[in-house]
Amino acid sequence: MKINKDFKIKWRRFTRDKRAFTSFMILVAFFIMTMPAELVCNVRPILLVVDGKPYFPIFVTYNEQDFGGTLPSEPDYLSKRFTRLLEGIPENTPPKDTEVEGTSFDLGLDDFEEDEPVFSLELEDFEEESSEAAPTRVISEKPVMTQPKPRDYWALWPPVRYDYKYIPTESKTGTVVLAAPYKTLIEGSDRFTESSWADGHFLGTDDRGRDVLARLIYGFRISMIFGISLAITGTLLGCLIGGTQGFFGGWIDLIGQRLTEVWGSIPRLYVLIILSSFLVPSALLLFLILNLTAWMGIAAYIRAEFLKIRNFEYVKAAKAMGVSNFEIMRRHILPNALTPVVTFFPFEVTAGILALVSLDFLNLGVPSPAPSIGELLAQGKTNLQAIWILLPTFTVLTIALTMLTFVGEGIRNAFDPRKSI
Repeated sequence: MKINKDFKIKWRRFTRDKRAFTSFMILVAFFIMTMPAELVCNVRPILLVVDGKPYFPIFVTYNEQDFGGTLPSEPDYLSKRFTRLLEGIPENTPPKDTEVEGTSFDLGLDDFEEDEPVFSLELEDFEEESSEAAPTRVISEKPVMTQPKPRDYWALWPPVRYDYKYIPTESKTGTVVLAAPYKTLIEGSDRFTESSWADGHFLGTDDRGRDVLARLIYGFRISMIFGISLAITGTLLGCLIGGTQGFFGGWIDLIGQRLTEVWGSIPRLYVLIILSSFLVPSALLLFLILNLTAWMGIAAYIRAEFLKIRNFEYVKAAKAMGVSNFEIMRRHILPNALTPVVTFFPFEVTAGILALVSLDFLNLGVPSPAPSIGELLAQGKTNLQAIWILLPTFTVLTIALTMLTFVGEGIRNAFDPRKSI
């Protein structure tokens, strides 16, 4: 009950810090909004009703044959082919049969009116062959094609009809790659290119034709999940390693400190470059590599807290009563040593996000087409004229890191024992 009461007091202190609490609520709101990114940005409709039968393309993968098509693969729901299929418009009109006469290789009776006896041909010479060759004069006998019936359909689409990797093949504005979200002047003429809003690209497209807004939303979600996960695992490892060193002390603490110093002197960037040379980069690989050193900062604080708390009277009393070392560490020391853990957690999240963004910017992170804020920043650096790529990405990253800093400062002030209730 004492811990719960202390937590309520500290939470009340945190809520009084308007800047920190507002930043915390905004970050939570944006994170919750981007978690179901597939329902916000997707090339598949959420619900598609065809002739009264509901389909859920976001959750279930269908093929074109399920909608009366011929292909066994998943249809492109944004393409004109799929729209024609539902509207009953044939994909290709069969070409008209052309007769053999009239071509450059046609032979007529007048062509054989020569006097040369060797090559003279009479009409009778063709009577027998004409009956046999008549069927060969038809180039191809087309099968009877039935007119597809128009379907009664309607679809519920996400707000953004693109995902992070879809590259459209059709455009109303005529521009797919680096399409600007505003009118641009065509070089060498007085005409303007229409805004990419006509195609549904609210923040334009990147240098491959992918939607910038969709990649930004997916990238923000991945960055937040990566940063939070890295902070959680780093904190757990730091509490385990630092707590063990601080509680037992002696040779365990001495050897642990020397090993930590040696391991911390190895630069993570070099490790990533070496591993990337013979391993395929992935989010899991980056997560494991960064966890090799993410625990060091919190381990130092936990070690100091355990060294201090292990000499308190209630810890000595628990030892005298025969309580195991693990139970003493878990139930008596750790709850009273969590102040640095909670205080530094937002800063650990910030460090994790910056690590992922930096590696993606250097092309050492998650490979394309995975969405990444660092990859968008690299595209913005390469295409400085495409301000719609660099400016929104930089703004989102700066605001997120600034708000995390405000939250960390608010938590630090709330857990400061010198603060009054």
